[in-house]
Amino acid sequence: MDPSSLEYIRRKVEAGEPLSDVELDVLRSAARDMPGPTLRLAVAHALVNAGAEREALRLLESLRRDFPKDVQVRLGLARALLGLERPGDAEAVLREALVLNPGDPEALKVLAVLALRRGEHGRAQAYVEEVLEGDPLDGDARLLQAELEAADVPPAPVLQVQALRSEFTAALLAALHRARVACRRQGKDLLVRLASGEVGRVDVASLYAAYHDGTQDLSTYVEGLVARLQGLSGLSGEAHSLETRVRPVLRPAGFAAQAAGALHRDGPAGLEVFYVLEDAEFVHYLPEASLRPAGLTAEGVDARAWRNLEADPAPVRPVVLDEGQVVLAESFSGLWAVAGGDGYDAARLLTAEQRRRLVLHAGEVPLRIHLGRREFALVCRESDASACESLSRLGSAPDGIAGLFRLADGGLERA
Repeated sequence: MDPSSLEYIRRKVEAGEPLSDVELDVLRSAARDMPGPTLRLAVAHALVNAGAEREALRLLESLRRDFPKDVQVRLGLARALLGLERPGDAEAVLREALVLNPGDPEALKVLAVLALRRGEHGRAQAYVEEVLEGDPLDGDARLLQAELEAADVPPAPVLQVQALRSEFTAALLAALHRARVACRRQGKDLLVRLASGEVGRVDVASLYAAYHDGTQDLSTYVEGLVARLQGLSGLSGEAHSLETRVRPVLRPAGFAAQAAGALHRDGPAGLEVFYVLEDAEFVHYLPEASLRPAGLTAEGVDARAWRNLEADPAPVRPVVLDEGQVVLAESFSGLWAVAGGDGYDAARLLTAEQRRRLVLHAGEVPLRIHLGRREFALVCRESDASACESLSRLGSAPDGIAGLFRLADGGLERA
């Protein structure tokens, strides 16, 4: 067959083979001249075959708008989403395909694979059986059936009855008292006397959320938590421990009342700079009383904390706001998230390296800043009226910093 013929090119696409630049141009040209979704869909599959899923996704989204009842477009869209590692979105699209064509075998087989990946063997089995009921000789479905039969399916976990938050808190306090760990409630936090004699602060809501998402019973989880709390230590007189672990964080004015005794200073825009010791599970504010035994000064701790953060910039991701939720965007949106996810992102905005990364995305222009979530900081250009309006409507979490800010050459200031 003539390698330049359209039929030859389509067969290469169907076989999953990448096209040459010339072949792709031939296919694009034919798609422009032919009405209907068939050749445009072939272009999208060719792009996926070449690893250009993002470009394919834009084309497929356009096809879905133009041909809302075409099942093959939905299947192609699901394929591109899976290539972008978005299985949840792909599954939703596949379910749309089943609404358009109930029992569609291709959609059912991909759903079976996704269920199998999640360990949902029963659901995967149901999908495969539905395909085989329609076509007992379907090769892909029979392979999936064999894989399911060979799988060592673990017994279903015994569901634990989850305690209420009040019950969780009472059990935790009782366990701490039994272990002779000095502690007391302060607002939503729990103050715990560490082995070093210092006071650590933990967020009860975060502890309860971790328990609620797990599978352990209340007693086992609380005992393990107490053991971890007993193992926490502060500086213990070791300056090197602080120098490697200390990080700065921004907090709203008046936060010192919640973190009594914690080292802090005035920050920009009416905020306060506190210092925490890096820990995967707990927020441990650095006690001011710990500095002298370690031979350290507040100025030295401040300088070291900012150097540590300067060396640890966060990624800058394009995002969109969807009904009050922050969602990753596939391309430019005019809104970005500084998303380290560790609680330091507000402070990162004051470091030179993070500012340099923001310039690469937004340019050297004044920025509007939203610090209402500790998990990330939201950024848009101050000149983008629509994005600024979106940020102004977005609320703040209880542990976030309310209001909007301006970041420019003069530093951070209230908007």
